[in-house]
Amino acid sequence: MIVGAAVVELHVHGSQSLKAKRGVVRSIVQRLRNRFNLSVAEIGGQDTWQRAVLGISVAGSDATTVRRVLERTEGFIEQLHLAEVCGFDVQIVDLPYTEVPFEEEDLDLPWGRDSDSADGERGDE
Repeated sequence: MIVGAAVVELHVHGSQSLKAKRGVVRSIVQRLRNRFNLSVAEIGGQDTWQRAVLGISVAGSDATTVRRVLERTEGFIEQLHLAEVCGFDVQIVDLPYTEVPFEEEDLDLPWGRDSDSADGERGDE
């Protein structure tokens, strides 16, 4: 399993309050989630009026694809013209994963194994 993480530093021009900055950050976060189906959170700069740091993560099976998705987020944020991207860093981690064969008899189902009922009732009654 490949996990990619990015840290994006933003400068929100013209923001005069935390409320204004949070509105811009909330908009960017929601648009990233909707567009790329990834995880995003504000991880820094919460107490400043014009600075925000976003953490973005993606999981996949191919490092090239994961990296490409993260790099596309940088361009997408810049195209929004809501904040200036001041820094962008990407890390890719390859976590070991071994496919384990699935055997139905290994399951411990509470309703038994010979249930023909589609609604989950016990089949042994």
